[in-house]
Amino acid sequence: MKSKSAQKVKLASYDDLFGTSELVSGEAVTSVLVSQLHPFKGHPFRVADDAKMQETVESVKQHGVLVPGIVRPYPDGGYEIISGHRRRRACELAGIEEMPVIIRNLDDDAATVIMVDAVRP
Repeated sequence: MKSKSAQKVKLASYDDLFGTSELVSGEAVTSVLVSQLHPFKGHPFRVADDAKMQETVESVKQHGVLVPGIVRPYPDGGYEIISGHRRRRACELAGIEEMPVIIRNLDDDAATVIMVDAVRP
């Protein structure tokens, strides 16, 4: 006689366990070629190829980019990075060709606010 208790077991779906590429805000995360990502004009923060960058490169090699960058469409094609300049550089150094990003249509003021807010001391 077969047990019916197994029929009561409900398994979670893949999306329930690991999520989807859509954020709570309704924005989608998409992969973009690193070569299509351009620095924010007048970006005031320096991206240095120092020991911290090497740690980021090793992390990206091992785990991938865990937090997507924020970009906006670039007038000459591709995308302008609002947040994620270090992640982009780490991808370059790691030989990774694509980076996950959230694409937003932002004016200069909104982009600057997000860029400054994204910087962590």
